[in-house]
Amino acid sequence: MHILIINGPNLNLLGRREPGIYGTRSFEDYLPELREAFPNLELEYFQSNHEGELIDKLHEVGFKHHGIVLNAGAYTHTSIALADAIAAINSPVVEVHLSNLAAREQFRQTSLIGKHCIGSISGFKLESYKLALHYFEGTRPKRVGFKV
Repeated sequence: MHILIINGPNLNLLGRREPGIYGTRSFEDYLPELREAFPNLELEYFQSNHEGELIDKLHEVGFKHHGIVLNAGAYTHTSIALADAIAAINSPVVEVHLSNLAAREQFRQTSLIGKHCIGSISGFKLESYKLALHYFEGTRPKRVGFKV
């Protein structure tokens, strides 16, 4: 399965940018851990601070990849064009965020892209990506502390 992870604006600064909110690890340091945890998935990674580049990448892979994990950063709350690009492609998209959007500023609590995604995961820092990849792998994370 080919899965593309796309990170939007300012996510190239993970590990340095507001570590209290976003953590202290860069995504590049975390990516090998994801590849090791999901050996049955062929993971690709793309990051851009430019809205048009994100849209171009969605158009490029959105009809051939099995899935896309997208952290659109601030474009989540502002980009109708990015929402339209997600709506236009066939590949399922999971929206992820490192912070809990519901606990953030009011303007961050609205997602323009969410309605075009198959699901949204937020608030688990870098683990949000693992949760999205579990979906694509066809497994569920183990439920801890609950009887199934």
